Amino acid sequence: MDERLKPYQDKMDKTIQNLSGELDTIRAGRANPHVLDRIMVDYYGSPTPIKNVANVTVPEARLIQIQPWEGSMVKEIIKAIQMSDLGINPNTDGKTVRLVFPELTEERRKQLSKEVKKKGEESKVAIRNIRRDGNEAFKKLEKSEDVSEDVVKELQEDLQKTTDSYSKKIDGMIDTKIKELMTV
Repeated sequence: MDERLKPYQDKMDKTIQNLSGELDTIRAGRANPHVLDRIMVDYYGSPTPIKNVANVTVPEARLIQIQPWEGSMVKEIIKAIQMSDLGINPNTDGKTVRLVFPELTEERRKQLSKEVKKKGEESKVAIRNIRRDGNEAFKKLEKSEDVSEDVVKELQEDLQKTTDSYSKKIDGMIDTKIKELMTV
């Protein structure tokens, strides 16, 4: 592979990683500790991820248990979860916080599927934007350096192949997540 394609492939890899992280935060009826990744708690004045102030476990399929390392953090964790878009009311015994995930309704599953498709489409747009930037850079190469038109055409074709393969990866990730969501 040509070294000039590497930066664009790296950007596409980051797009895939970002999509993967976003898909992990969408709950699929089962308790997944990644749904807490974006929720920040106030830890002595600085926003901190829950997993950095507590032990997060999944003792049952639809239950997340959060055991803060400091007892004073229970109220902060509850407040952060209630303010988030998670849509689950936390329970506590004073020492641990429990999140019970209800079964997803058919309507909610379809809604989440649409959200997954939207995120996939956004990622594909990002991949296409990276391709466009690459193609523009290759055209500039042709004008500024001693690079032949054939070399530029070959670089653009290789970039298109890379773009196609990443689009297929995104489609696969979306299909997998939708199957996971629609499985009762």
